[in-house]
Amino acid sequence: MKILFIGGTGIISSACVTAALEAGHEVSTLNRGLSRLPSQVSEERTFIADASNELQVREALGNRHFDVVIQWTAYRPSQVELDVRLYSDVGQYVFISSASAYEKPPAHWLITESTPLKNPFWQYSSDKIACEEFLVRAHHATGFPMTIIRPSLTYGLSQIPVCIGSWAKPFTIIDRMRRGAKILVPGDGTSIWTITHNSDFARGLMPLLGRSEAIGEDFHITSDEALTWNQIYRLVGEAAGVEPDLLHVPSDGFIAADPEQLGNLWGDKAHSTVFDNSKLRGLAPAFTAVVPFADGIRETVDWFDSDLSRQDVDGPANVAWDRLATIYMEALAQAAK
Repeated sequence: MKILFIGGTGIISSACVTAALEAGHEVSTLNRGLSRLPSQVSEERTFIADASNELQVREALGNRHFDVVIQWTAYRPSQVELDVRLYSDVGQYVFISSASAYEKPPAHWLITESTPLKNPFWQYSSDKIACEEFLVRAHHATGFPMTIIRPSLTYGLSQIPVCIGSWAKPFTIIDRMRRGAKILVPGDGTSIWTITHNSDFARGLMPLLGRSEAIGEDFHITSDEALTWNQIYRLVGEAAGVEPDLLHVPSDGFIAADPEQLGNLWGDKAHSTVFDNSKLRGLAPAFTAVVPFADGIRETVDWFDSDLSRQDVDGPANVAWDRLATIYMEALAQAAK
């Protein structure tokens, strides 16, 4: 198949590009060409354009036709509205949404694709929901061949997936652990979460491409491994060769210190979230996530350790976390009197 990745250089999308190439597909990418990562596709199939600029996209792609277009970089309805015009003749349009779109707080511990989409805490999630709603209307009105995919927290070599960390400078959490600094964990750390390796996500996505049965449908793709945040942080510490010094802080405390944590916590990671992948397996019976978090995070930490240039530390985040840790340690001392 001829597959166009809009994006293709992110943590998840790059793994899917690898999987598509290994499967023998003709893969192209469309992005702004700003990634520091080397392109996996040939120069003649690497198209440079702002995917939100209609003129640039039409000039870059010309009259090329694709069997599948996978949109990784759309976050607002206006972007998918443009895509419906740009890729009206595509065989399948795959929109990468987010599992954070599912209702928060969840009414049931097990998340399925029939779980309502409602997240009033995070604008990112609300915008993804609006994108999905537009695509569903387009499908019903014109038959636009869309498929919606919802990843949950997914990682690879270049990201360390924790609840409170620095997304831009992931090594910060390893540095803190190795220095013996307090590692702040929301709540009591017993919320259950699902973390997925990017290669496992790709393993679930590939069988859905070019499938008529997937048109008009939505799927999440996650691991079946469910761990508490305490377990997750300790496995990160084990990979880093240390026992992390965990300090449990109420989610409200994090949000009071940094209101932008509202979406990350109450809109996502503060809630126990376990996914049922039965719908995916209905089309891909062989799908199994094969990378346990203990193995995947060890490879990730080794990747960071192998190159000093990857070990940037987020100074402002450290200051903020140290301040919050001091407040709560003092509160615990007062409570013990």
